[in-house]
Amino acid sequence: MRKKRRALTPAQQRSAASGLQKSLSSAIHLSRSARWGLYLANDGEINPLPTIQRLWRRKKACYLPVLHPLYHNRLWFVRYEPGTKLKPNKYGIPEPVLRGAKRVPPWSLHVVCFPLVAFDKQGNRLGMGGGYYDRTFADRRVIIKRPKLIGFAHHFQQFPELPHEPWDIPLSAVATDQQLHHFRNKKALR
Repeated sequence: MRKKRRALTPAQQRSAASGLQKSLSSAIHLSRSARWGLYLANDGEINPLPTIQRLWRRKKACYLPVLHPLYHNRLWFVRYEPGTKLKPNKYGIPEPVLRGAKRVPPWSLHVVCFPLVAFDKQGNRLGMGGGYYDRTFADRRVIIKRPKLIGFAHHFQQFPELPHEPWDIPLSAVATDQQLHHFRNKKALR
């Protein structure tokens, strides 16, 4: 699947990013969300940058994941604005420089969008294998209001069924370049 993503031409990637933005714009309930966790595309992932730019124009706060410096396989979220200084993390993925950055707890975000390798019709997902999002959002005991977790993917990344583990956190929805898939999964955070 990753090979297929990487094989997309720049024109196909731009078209997919535009389609992703259109899929999200159909969700009225998302337009009320003020704080968004997103990512910067890497390894052929669908590019959320046009969506980020649209959110900025609508005066929404955008945050990017940063590898937690102390806890293995967990993420912090740092404010991302035009001009934010970025540096590559240990995987080569650009992330905001932490010094002086506006950091927020993941639970304070209204929506968190992240890339997928694959997803299925039940809202299960296959990530890159590091478990970062699962570990970051695993501690649900003290959380009153949880973010809506939305996977971003190319339409061809959908499978009828994926294997999943009890600790895997299912998605509320997946936005692709063709449509927004909603899931009614009781285990989803929202």
